[in-house]
Amino acid sequence: MRFNRSVLTAAALAPLALGATTALAAPASAAPNTTPQKVCGSAYKTVNSAPVGSLGTVYLTYNAANAENCVVTIRSTPGTAVDMGAGIYVPDTGESAQDSGRYTSYAGPGYVYGKGHCIDWGGNIGNVYVQMTGSNCAALKEHRVTRTR
Repeated sequence: MRFNRSVLTAAALAPLALGATTALAAPASAAPNTTPQKVCGSAYKTVNSAPVGSLGTVYLTYNAANAENCVVTIRSTPGTAVDMGAGIYVPDTGESAQDSGRYTSYAGPGYVYGKGHCIDWGGNIGNVYVQMTGSNCAALKEHRVTRTR
């Protein structure tokens, strides 16, 4: 997935170009009927989401208590492991986090400090990629791209 305005690059949100990568929680695993709150934490409220074709959804959440954003990509129907990814980037600070691999249910979570900053985020399931740049920045309009490779 490529974030055109930021430095996020790679096929499935693989290594982020900037060195300020945030450590991620435990690797994703099968979790039927999972939600962004089950993956990111109960204090994280969904603030944005985007469909990944018909395969699932990538979610952007926010925790007001610690001012962190979390991103997670969740399949609509868990099943055989497929390539999945979730990534988040703060252009102002260079902070970023990503997770990609072969998962049965979800990819992520990835956490960054997001208070007062625009966020670039996205995810993929198989060969369907979605990315948002300039997201959640008050009056600015985000740029959304979905593509199939």
